[in-house]
Amino acid sequence: MNKLGIKPLRLLLLGAPGSGKGTQTSRLLKAFPTVSSISTGDVLRKQIKDGTPVGIKASKYMEQGQLLPDAIVSDLLISHLNNSKLLNNDSTWLLDGFPRTINQAKILDEQLNKNNTDVNLVVELDVPEDVILERIENRYIHLKSGRIYNLEYNPPKVPGKDDITGEPLAKRVDDTREVFQKRLENYNKTLLPLKKFYTEKGILRTISGETSDIISPKLIGLIEKEFGTS
Repeated sequence: MNKLGIKPLRLLLLGAPGSGKGTQTSRLLKAFPTVSSISTGDVLRKQIKDGTPVGIKASKYMEQGQLLPDAIVSDLLISHLNNSKLLNNDSTWLLDGFPRTINQAKILDEQLNKNNTDVNLVVELDVPEDVILERIENRYIHLKSGRIYNLEYNPPKVPGKDDITGEPLAKRVDDTREVFQKRLENYNKTLLPLKKFYTEKGILRTISGETSDIISPKLIGLIEKEFGTS
């Protein structure tokens, strides 16, 4: 088990769809148990369920099929951090799924700065696009649970069946090379200003690799070096 101690870690992972951010997040949580993972989607669902003021605002946009304004998404996260007592100098957390645009990053930065809890490490997961596209073509999912399989490196025990329930696996409608290529192009357009923003703050690092097994030890090693005690 690794320990954090030099300073609190407040981490943002950047990476294209299919780059393995979810895998890296789960591995980081095992390596550093004191880190809290904050998923934008989970926070949104909880705030709406609990009927918080910002959750009520968000639900109105969603009911109308509209995207949430950047300010509301940021408010959701800040509200969650505050309620979870993570808006303090000693807080340690990992952001999953936010910010996605430069405007979101600036709003979040301004709000975190008020509490002296700024993001202090941003890591870009640099995976070649051809590798990502190949992953997507081999990706299948168990729709009810969200469990993901890959025919190349994480195949189901029984072809076409979920390991736990035995139910059929399915392919997402948007898991095609053509659709994903467009998603990657859109991601790259938003990535450049984000990278510039965090580079100017001196907190951006890039870790390259074709597989999660290559990236994970590099990522854990980076965090140990900059934030760990052992």
